[in-house]
Amino acid sequence: MTKHTDTTGDIAGETDTTPEPTSAPPRGWLAGIGGWCARHAWPVIAAWVVVLVGATIGQHALGGTYTDDFNLPGSPSVVGINLLQAHEPAAGGQGGQIVFAVGSGTLADQHQAIETSIQNVSKLPHVLSASDPLSTATTSTDGRTAYSAVQFDTNPADLGSGYVTQVDQATAAARSAGVQVHYGEVLGQAARPKSGDARSEAVGILVAIIVLLVGFGSVLAAGLPIVSALIGVAAGLALLGMLAAATSLATVSPTLGVMMGLGVGIDYGLFLCTRHRQLVMDGVAPDLAATRTLASSGRAVVTAALTVIIALLGLYASGISFIGKLGLAAGVTVTVAALSALTLTPALLGLAGRRIDRIRVRRPAAESAEAGTGWQAYATRIGRHPWRYLIGGCALLAVLAVPLLSMRLGHIDAGADPATYTSRIAYDQISSAFGPGANGPFTLVIDVEHSSAAQITALQQSLPGELAAAPDVVSVAPLRSTPDGALLTTTLIPAGGPQDGATDTLMSTLRATTLPQSLKGTGATGYVTGSTAFQLDFRDQVGARLPVIIGVVIAAAFLLLLLSFRSPVLALKAAVCNLFSIGAAYGVVVAVFQWGWGGALLGVGEKVPVESYVPMMMFAIVFGLSMDYEVFLLSRVRESWLATRDNHASVAAGLGVTARVISCAALIMTSVFLAFLLSNNVVVKMLALGLGVSVLIDASIVRLVIVPSTLFLLDTANWWIPRWLDRVLPHLGEEDAGGPA
Repeated sequence: MTKHTDTTGDIAGETDTTPEPTSAPPRGWLAGIGGWCARHAWPVIAAWVVVLVGATIGQHALGGTYTDDFNLPGSPSVVGINLLQAHEPAAGGQGGQIVFAVGSGTLADQHQAIETSIQNVSKLPHVLSASDPLSTATTSTDGRTAYSAVQFDTNPADLGSGYVTQVDQATAAARSAGVQVHYGEVLGQAARPKSGDARSEAVGILVAIIVLLVGFGSVLAAGLPIVSALIGVAAGLALLGMLAAATSLATVSPTLGVMMGLGVGIDYGLFLCTRHRQLVMDGVAPDLAATRTLASSGRAVVTAALTVIIALLGLYASGISFIGKLGLAAGVTVTVAALSALTLTPALLGLAGRRIDRIRVRRPAAESAEAGTGWQAYATRIGRHPWRYLIGGCALLAVLAVPLLSMRLGHIDAGADPATYTSRIAYDQISSAFGPGANGPFTLVIDVEHSSAAQITALQQSLPGELAAAPDVVSVAPLRSTPDGALLTTTLIPAGGPQDGATDTLMSTLRATTLPQSLKGTGATGYVTGSTAFQLDFRDQVGARLPVIIGVVIAAAFLLLLLSFRSPVLALKAAVCNLFSIGAAYGVVVAVFQWGWGGALLGVGEKVPVESYVPMMMFAIVFGLSMDYEVFLLSRVRESWLATRDNHASVAAGLGVTARVISCAALIMTSVFLAFLLSNNVVVKMLALGLGVSVLIDASIVRLVIVPSTLFLLDTANWWIPRWLDRVLPHLGEEDAGGPA
């Protein structure tokens, strides 16, 4: 069969020069899926519509909500709050604040309206207690700001936006009297506007459309990966909502799901559409082209998706439910996006048939072979001076990674929220009137069940003064006893805000020095608890578990690559190279958010610590995505090596064939991630920047400079494997894409 020379818009930069097969059809389960979906396009599309509608109905029926739960069973803060809740339920639970403020006069002038509001709040469901805001301890010295500490039996964020409306109605009396009313702590979190990701999604999709239009030159060819990805993401989010009804998922879960599902969904569709379109242009029948596409590129998509999913599920190795469920949430949308790419994309391609290039936005470009030749020439230049390119690439990554050495994990508090949020206004009012530490007070719980009456009396007299003498303590409330007399409790106000390093040091001092010394010989045991203590305990455990996650994910990726390429050298090199790109991405995140370099341009008005779980999430996601590109590149290099046994030529050929498609895929993925910098959530911004920069670094410096340099330097060692290992490793079955008989 004569081949067509028009390869307009072949993003992959590859031209199949083999004759059309006549008697050796593709074989394998993926080939069967591709052919069947292409021949039965409408039933496949209808099935996806049914899945989407059914999942959406199920989500609305179950009413799943998202909430952040940083509590760690067995941690000192959780043990302390559980003890308090057992002996005095009204003092335990989730803590919120209602802040009252006036611009002129004093709050005492409106005391009746404020008291009425607090009485109304106390009667609301799920409210355990609400303190008097006009007491001396909770009223500012100028009398213009006061707050009520409200305890809930559950997180108000779990109760939906309607609950915040009830609180608004309960405090209407104060507002009618001209008093400003704002919410802090968990109540402020519940009152935050729902994260609207529509702008970010629209920007990401728009950039993807532009990249695909430039690459394909065809409206239909560019639109198919987008349509497939959007349907997959919508179905994945609906399933995620159903899952949220069965278990607690973090508030960032749906945003993370959209970022991952949209990014990988478009990329997977791109790889499949590129191969299919080239085959159709070469004269292959559309249904056979879909069969051959799934038999070849489909296997790479399956491997890539499994790599990402395994890396995400590896987060469960942290032993922290919150972290593991974040990986699960992202894994759900990645799984659905991959299934959509493997079934809906070939169905849409089969429906398009040979009309895939009918509507064009540009004239035919030069043959794709020229692009491939250009990349091969570039690879050849690297091959002449591999050490020069390797050292240069590593030096650049090392410079980007320098800020990593000063990374400080923490929790981003309401002080970083947009200035219009009630949580931010309440935070600023509390800071101005009482000091930043009032936004994150410590609750101290003293178990005196085994202490004598004399010892308890002595503690009530001496302990407040000893606690107040600790560094960075502003005030300590008098000790009070629970109704059963088993516990003593007090509230300690730090000098620094919840995310200040001094507050972290203070908690450690209280636990390790102040409380043990003050309680020595009394038979009492002390606990430091409260929302700030929860977050600091969570951060400490995340930091301790990060090396475990790194080890588990690297080991899993190493084994996967070892099985795929049967080369311990290639598997080890891939793991090390990915560590370089992740380290550089960490450095950029630290420089922007912790050091404040350009943070204002992203809408972050203050320097903030790196959210404790962001590095762990970034590592799992970036490592998985990086392995995708590694698999796409090395599979072509290995294919050429098996045919020629010429390492130099194989590296040049593999880079020439894959560099362009990897670059385009990475550009789309980066654009999708960076589009979420438009979010008002600082943690989402942090993830967006970290993931976007890491993909960009990986697809450029690592994949186009460092990897080919090392492949040239290692030469035939790339393909070495001990005989005993070769005998032990199972041989993974490969799809037969068909070819000449």
